[in-house]
Amino acid sequence: MILVIIYLFYLIQPVITKNVIYIPKGNVNYIIKKLQNSGIDITNFDKYLLLFLGNPQSGWIDLKSHKMTKFDFLYKLTNAKSALKVITIIPGETDFFIYKDIAQKMGFKSLKCKNIPEGFLFPNTYFLPYGFTKQKVCNYLYDKSLLRHKEIYKKFFNHWNVKKYYHYLIVASIVQKEAGSKEEMKVISSVIYNRLKKHMKLQMDGSLNYGKYSHTKVTPKMIKENNTKFNTYKYFGLPKKPICVSSKEAIIASIVPIKSKYLYFVRVNGKHKFAKSYKEHLKNIKQGN
Repeated sequence: MILVIIYLFYLIQPVITKNVIYIPKGNVNYIIKKLQNSGIDITNFDKYLLLFLGNPQSGWIDLKSHKMTKFDFLYKLTNAKSALKVITIIPGETDFFIYKDIAQKMGFKSLKCKNIPEGFLFPNTYFLPYGFTKQKVCNYLYDKSLLRHKEIYKKFFNHWNVKKYYHYLIVASIVQKEAGSKEEMKVISSVIYNRLKKHMKLQMDGSLNYGKYSHTKVTPKMIKENNTKFNTYKYFGLPKKPICVSSKEAIIASIVPIKSKYLYFVRVNGKHKFAKSYKEHLKNIKQGN
């Protein structure tokens, strides 16, 4: 009876540790030794309760607290969920800011996934295991993005063609930056294609919101001084790469735009007004001023 009381008293003693800890692969004796070496208050006596509760998980686990009883700690070693970092990629954001955010959340000094083309990341919320290396993060994001892109592409085409699809991503990225709503996307996409057919410069501000300029207001000075291929005021055709990551709606709009004769658009009272001629476009501009 006394031994039972002593043991119960032992199990309610506090254990102080980090919220997230790493459990190596191996048998219980090996795991206990590694945890002891990392400064965690766990003894060889605890292995018997661990064997009763079940095998400890391996990898990074989230204990949800840095202070708990001995019993709670041992129980969580066998039942706690994997520690995950929540990464949300928003449509319209550029790789520059996306990687900066991921690096900060994952504890990296910096991050750049060389295996992922510019603008290929698919906007979504991802749950990345704590302790993932840079390469694992990049591979995970690439695989998940590729899967979503193929799902969209195969709704319209029989065979996956990455070169053809990347062309649509470039168009979609401009649509994403320019559109004020999902409803406008297919119309803006039609303007892009109509201007390209007529060999007109796109002359769209959104194309200059690439990379670190994602949130920069496009000014006449910027248009004049920027000599990159992203400047659709100076160069004909599309930029060589997507400006940003695009939503499913923007990608679909780039593949199946509406049929129109629109060549211009301008924002008026929060929405875009579209025009087929420059004369009509000037009237719309006056309404917006």
